[in-house]
Amino acid sequence: MLRITLRCEMKEKANPDLKNLAYAPEIPGLTFRGYSGPQEHERIAAVIQHCLDADGVSEVITADDIARRFTHMQNFNPTQDVLLAEIYGDLIGYVQMNWLRESNGDVIFRHRGCVLPEWRRKGIGSTLLLYTEDHLKGLAHHAPKSGLRFFEDALADTESDKQALLKRAGYQPARYFIEMVRPLDADIPEIELPEGLEIRPVNPDQYRTVFEAADEAFQDHWGHVPGTDSEYQWWIESPDFQPERWKVAWDNGQVAGMVLNYINAEENERFNRKRCYTEDISVRRPWRRRGLARSLLAQSLQMFKDEGMEEAALGVDTDNPSGALGLYENLGFQNIKLWTAYRKPMV
Repeated sequence: MLRITLRCEMKEKANPDLKNLAYAPEIPGLTFRGYSGPQEHERIAAVIQHCLDADGVSEVITADDIARRFTHMQNFNPTQDVLLAEIYGDLIGYVQMNWLRESNGDVIFRHRGCVLPEWRRKGIGSTLLLYTEDHLKGLAHHAPKSGLRFFEDALADTESDKQALLKRAGYQPARYFIEMVRPLDADIPEIELPEGLEIRPVNPDQYRTVFEAADEAFQDHWGHVPGTDSEYQWWIESPDFQPERWKVAWDNGQVAGMVLNYINAEENERFNRKRCYTEDISVRRPWRRRGLARSLLAQSLQMFKDEGMEEAALGVDTDNPSGALGLYENLGFQNIKLWTAYRKPMV
């Protein structure tokens, strides 16, 4: 049973020395501490990967991914905003915390974490969540005062243990997203670009232009957070940054729309598949309702088929204001997994 009566008496030391939270369960060898440096990345990635595999989430995370995340994430300091759970020095759980201001003015206090399956339902996840909410309330003093404030986490429909944990803590579904896949052996329609537009390669001096165009195109979408210099660096350092595969439509010198395609080779090797991703599908307002997204997506599918890929994947907001879900279904994409953004008002 959690000993939560002393919650208000918790004193947060410098994170690397943080141990034995007052409300933690009494489990032999269980301690909690902060992040102490890049030497933690391999162990953190290994715990996250174990959790993803156990929860049926077909993703791969590496130490390099953790390094990029910890370097570039907004309003985040890993020495302050990470908590690690260990049993006799073996890492068994982890959580990271940061805050973001959305384009609509709301402030989101986001947390991501997990506990190894063999250590779940013992009060460790609840302890991490209690600490997380307390810590984020402290971060709230540094965030803008206007707008609504929410705690947030996002989960796949197969992450049942964590769904139950969040629901017990008062979180409710706020938005739904679908992961979709399309086989590439099915017919792919030939769809011409709207008149006056052309697809051209993107040169390095145009990367920032594409980044800003995508940011503008998504600004009216749910949960949009304006892009920053740090996020731009995160983007161009990612292994998913593959401009040679992009389909970007230009109207003279302006970006009209795009599909930022990529192949995740590590995922394909781990899961023995030939999957590609057609992501960041966006069209700027002056060029909408002309069939541009449909053309760019169809051309992307054909490109990947020619490369020998067997299926294409993407993610979509079920309430996307541009009707994207219907477009993807029309082009043969099918739902394979539901993701839910859970939120809880910060009070």
